[in-house]
Amino acid sequence: MAEEIVEKKTRKPATKKTETKETTTEKVKAEKVEKKATAKKPAKKTTKAKAQEFLGTGRRKTSVARVRITTGTGKITVNGKELNEYFDLATLITIVKQPLVLTETESSVDITANIYGGGKAGQAGALRHGITRALMEFRPELREELKKAGFVTRDARKKERKKYGLKKARRAPQFSKR
Repeated sequence: MAEEIVEKKTRKPATKKTETKETTTEKVKAEKVEKKATAKKPAKKTTKAKAQEFLGTGRRKTSVARVRITTGTGKITVNGKELNEYFDLATLITIVKQPLVLTETESSVDITANIYGGGKAGQAGALRHGITRALMEFRPELREELKKAGFVTRDARKKERKKYGLKKARRAPQFSKR
């Protein structure tokens, strides 16, 4: 009788096997690998051919202009707006159009530009420099003409930094005798 009691105590009741965390994570990883192997993304197909684009980056003071030229009708877009909307002064618009007028490509190319940094005058100078660089990529024979006009060279003039003890870069405080 004592032996029967001992046997009953040593026997463990039959229970469901519970999966450990390690085995479940391994199964999940295996499923993910299978999904990746079976679900391949189809290659993107472009139906219409892209027009040839020519890029140029222009800089002036703290402004940077990224310019994209394509063959077209002469439309100029700056930061999603028309040129006349973005630059409200006629002088800035003429600065931007100078390389186009010089090379007589004003009505044969479309220009899209993104400009950031600086003020409007610096941005206009950066845009002119960017258009010049893109035009040289578009037609390399225009380089001589643009170089003579001075549009190829980056205008490196920037605002001088303020020095300590002075009110501005060079402006000293007013002298007082007494």
